[in-house]
Formats: sequence, structure tokens, C-alpha cells
Amino acid sequence: MDISVVIPLYNEAESLPELYAWIERVMQANSFSYEVIFVNDGSTDESWQVISDLAAKSDCVKGIKFRRNYGKSPALYCGFEQAQGDVVITMDADLQDSPDEIPELYQMIKKEGYDLVSGYKQKRYDPISKTLPTKLFNATARKISGIKNLHDFNCGLKAYRKAVVKNIEVYGEMHRYIPYLAKNAGFDKIGEKVVHHQARKYGSSKFMGLNRFVNGYLDLLTLWFLSTFGKKPMHVFGFLGTIMFVIGFIAAFVIGADKLWCLANHIPQRLVTDSPYFYIALTMMIIGTQLFLTGFLGDLISRSSTGRNDYQIEETI
Repeated sequence: MDISVVIPLYNEAESLPELYAWIERVMQANSFSYEVIFVNDGSTDESWQVISDLAAKSDCVKGIKFRRNYGKSPALYCGFEQAQGDVVITMDADLQDSPDEIPELYQMIKKEGYDLVSGYKQKRYDPISKTLPTKLFNATARKISGIKNLHDFNCGLKAYRKAVVKNIEVYGEMHRYIPYLAKNAGFDKIGEKVVHHQARKYGSSKFMGLNRFVNGYLDLLTLWFLSTFGKKPMHVFGFLGTIMFVIGFIAAFVIGADKLWCLANHIPQRLVTDSPYFYIALTMMIIGTQLFLTGFLGDLISRSSTGRNDYQIEETI
């Protein structure tokens, strides 16, 4: 199979028939063999009924229905698991992404050898309350990830080599950083394509609010830490803990040695416990020990974490 199109959605019943008809026209015009996987992320409208109707009319339509709303990352994770195409395309269900971009994205993967191609919505039809934080967000992501050529990490329109989606784990809200996840998995030929962005035709955006951007930065810090120390937490916590413990121990030793020297030379000296430096040294030793133990526990947890991507699927087509 040439292409799998994975479409996560939440309450997009109005746009789905038009979106699928558009995808179908593009696929037939280019003689692609394909499948379209709709992942219904707990929609409360008629989205699942629309997907069922489309599946009844076309063998190319598949559907996954969550029992409740989990988010975009879990939807992509389950869609990636089911995808069988040599090239996997992701797009949003709101008709703001154009299926006409699919042939060129496919060629960039198959002919130009990219592992991942991310869309770049150079001209956007979103409000400034969404576009301005997005620009700041992408600048930070470029700096931390080291992927300098991407302008829009969070663009829903992307193309992947099949091996990429089968070897990355998208969880939580990490869909914003799939290029970074791919790079960490060893797929470092990452490209970008300027894509057409259309104004929303039906409904309203499901991804607004300040918490979206705050959480995005927290996720980026988490991903940076996990990619750097995720498999070896002892390296960072153990190192910091050892440094703090050694400094605290040396400070306590100096305070004790000074007290003994004063006693040996009959020089009046206040009690060790009257010195604030004693408590600072003791605190550093305690914190150092705690950091060391944190690294040790982190190593144990990283070796035995399970069930992170356990989602309740009510029905599949």
C-alpha cells in the first residue's frame, strides 16, 4: 500500500464527508493505493456515525473510536499502530489542511529520501492570540531540539516513512514534538514543505487557551530531559547528589577540624552547632543523598514502566 492517511478528530462531523471526498479525488488522480484511518477521540457529535457511513461505502476507510477524549497524541499513537502504507500522512479533520499537498509530500519521502516532512503554514488564518505564541514556541523548540530548518513543529500536516511511525512513541501531548522524537530515534533526515493553510469552514478550534502553550513548554522540557537523561537518570541526579554531598561533607569536616584545632590550642571557640555553616553543610549532605536516591529510583522506574499507552477503544472498523 502506498499511503496511509491518519486523521485524529474531535467533533468534526460536518467536515468529514467533504474531507474524505477530497482525499479520494487526490488518491485516484495519482493512482495511489491508500487507506484513511479516522481516529474518533471521544466525539460527542455524529462523527462516528459519519465515519461508519463512509466505511460502508468505501473499503479504504478505517475507524478507531475511543470511549472518551484522550487527546491528539493518543489518537496518533493508535492510528500509527494500524497504518500499513509505505508513507504515512497525518492531517487535521477541520479542512484547514489541504489533501492536494499529499502527492508532493509522498514524493519527498519516496524520491528525495526524507524520513519525515513537516508542513509549514507560512500564511495562517488563525487569530493572533494563536499565531504569536506559536512563533515563540517554535523558536524555543528549534533551539532545544537542534532541528534548525523547521518553522512549524506543530503543523498537523506531515508525512513519514513507515519505519518512523513504527519506531516512535507518541504519548501525553508529545504530538507537538514528533520531529524531535523522530530525531532521537535516529531518523534525522527531516525536511519541510510550505503548505496551504485554509480558514476553518465548520465549527471552532478545539486547541485554544493559555494552558495549551504553558503545557507545551513543560512538555518540551520533559522531552529534552528524557532524550538526554531518560535512559540514564542516575547520570544527572547521581552526579548532582554526589557533588552536593561531597561539598557538604568537606564543609562539615572543615568546621569540625577548626573546632578541634581551637580546643588543642586552648583558644575559646563557640559550639559547632551554634554555627550556621554547620547546618548548611548538613543540609547539603542530606539533599545530596536524596538526589542520589532519586537517580537510583529513576533508573529502576525507567526499566519497568508499562501501560503508558493503554487507551480504551470502544469500537473499530
